[in-house]
Amino acid sequence: MVKNPRIVTFGEIMLRLAPNGYYRFFQNDQMQATFGGGEANVAVSLANYGMDSVYVTKLPGHAIGQAAVDSLRYFGVDTSHIVRGGDRVGIYFLEKGASQRGSVCIYDRAHSAIQEAQPEDFDWDTIFEGADWFHFTGITPALGPNVVEICRQACQTAKAKGVKISCDLNYRGKLWTRAEARQAMTGLCQYVDVCISNEEDAKDIFGIEAEGTDIYGGKLNHEGYKSVAKQLADTFGFEKVAITLRTSISASDNDWAGMLYDGENYCFSKSYHLHIVDRVGGGDSFGGGLIYSLLNGKSSQDAIEFAVAASALKHSVEGDYNRVTVAEVEKLAGGDGSGRVQR
Repeated sequence: MVKNPRIVTFGEIMLRLAPNGYYRFFQNDQMQATFGGGEANVAVSLANYGMDSVYVTKLPGHAIGQAAVDSLRYFGVDTSHIVRGGDRVGIYFLEKGASQRGSVCIYDRAHSAIQEAQPEDFDWDTIFEGADWFHFTGITPALGPNVVEICRQACQTAKAKGVKISCDLNYRGKLWTRAEARQAMTGLCQYVDVCISNEEDAKDIFGIEAEGTDIYGGKLNHEGYKSVAKQLADTFGFEKVAITLRTSISASDNDWAGMLYDGENYCFSKSYHLHIVDRVGGGDSFGGGLIYSLLNGKSSQDAIEFAVAASALKHSVEGDYNRVTVAEVEKLAGGDGSGRVQR
């Protein structure tokens, strides 16, 4: 029997509070309560694809912390290594944008259980037993120097056990400065095998940018992104660099594509025109699709097509989690994007 790949992800899962539909904050007195967070979203995607998906974090032992755990268990994510303790679950408030009004995200995550976690909370030797892959994002070390150290220990243990490591750079200016991000991520990226970035992250963290690109004016230069990917790979020794390519026409309409550099080839996906239902978690669904593809031996071209198609579908799904199957992603990646009713 072939062993099912085991993927460990580590980060913060938060309570998401959002007005109904496209209402503004407190336009009425109702908010939808769901859960999400970068690495948790990846874990859910991988569980939906039938992978052995493990999520690691620290959550309080009270009912809200348990609800976050239960939201992951619903999809079959292994939550057995979640540490319980601390006082609160981080919260983020989301006001979804529409047309020319952009989305707004407000964090209330200070003093969350994971932000105040300590390195001794996590037994990485046990957590990585039998693991094939480890994924984290730049959001997690942004929570504080203690979490930078936790990430470093996780990466060191994973590397010692021969576990592949991926990182989505995911710069969040509301959590730390560019200088803080550069210092921490320069140290952590030495352990990373597969780097995921977008048109802004490489510039914000490492000062690497694509020439001739205007992310606000809707002009993307493919040659510039080849240069970004090669610079990242040459600087840190990444085996692969994946870059998401978003052309933002408005908050409601984007063009979406991606590129994967494998050290030799620059593979660009087909482009999708998205009419967005919910874009939060779009990058995470890309990461989940990429990890699934690479662990299943897909070629670089097929891997980037699967990852971009998975993420395109996520933009049609409410909430952080991508609720799609391998068959649905492969259908879109294969060229069927008609959206016709399936009978």
